[in-house]
Amino acid sequence: MAASPNTGLGQAWPNAPDVSTNPNFHVYAFDFGGVRYIQVNDLNGNVLGSVGSVGGTFLTLPIGRFANLVDTPSQPTALPATTQPAAAPKAIYNDGTTAITATPLSNGAMQLRAADACGDPVTCNIKLQ
Repeated sequence: MAASPNTGLGQAWPNAPDVSTNPNFHVYAFDFGGVRYIQVNDLNGNVLGSVGSVGGTFLTLPIGRFANLVDTPSQPTALPATTQPAAAPKAIYNDGTTAITATPLSNGAMQLRAADACGDPVTCNIKLQ
C-alpha cells in the first residue's frame, strides 16, 4: 500500500492508482476501516459502480451510473426482462480475494459483478489480518 492514503471515492479521477486488469476500464481500490472499497470507471472517468468488500462479504455502494446493476453474492441484481448481455463478461479486477467482471448489456448499460476470488473464506480471512 502507498504511504499516503488513497482518496476520492466516487470521483472521476481519484487520488489512487488504477488497478484494472482490463485496459478498457479504470479500477480504484481504497482501504478504510478494514473494508476494501472498489470503484469501477469507464475510460472517460465516469463512475460505473462500486462495492465494499471484507472477509467475503460484499456491499453495493450507491454511487455510479450503473449502481443498480452491481451484482454481488449478498446483493444479487436481476436484469430487466427486455435486457440481455450483449457480450461475455470481461474480467476487470482481481486482488486474490475479490474479482470483478463487467458485462455490456443490450440497452447500453453495464452490469458489474463482484465475487469472492479466494474460494476458501478461512484462508482469505487470514490473509486480510
